[in-house]
Amino acid sequence: MSDKKVLKPSAAHPITVAPNPARVVVTAGGKVVADSANVLTLREANYPPVQYIPRADVDFGLLERTEHSTYCPFKGDASYYSIRTGDGLAENAVWTYEAPHDAVAGIKDHVAFYPTKVDAIEER
Repeated sequence: MSDKKVLKPSAAHPITVAPNPARVVVTAGGKVVADSANVLTLREANYPPVQYIPRADVDFGLLERTEHSTYCPFKGDASYYSIRTGDGLAENAVWTYEAPHDAVAGIKDHVAFYPTKVDAIEER
């Protein structure tokens, strides 16, 4: 049994997950790491929106899974990947919730990118 606290979105801490009508392209080290027209946008409280891209639309040949992990009481356990580029390694630049809490179940099988660790996250 886990002793991790699980919280549900509320009026005080709203979370929504909705389809993004735009195509989203993520580049790192001058390479396209992800390109998708099936992106979900997660909006959480006062945080900037986060684009969750289906794993099928991500070039996992450029990613290396790391040992890093975090826990969010609203979303669950996050696993991380680094991006291998010609310039080096963008450490823990990508995260995913492999078994997200029910309130955000839609982000399962999706990944998100830290905007500061990639060249760009463009909506087209």
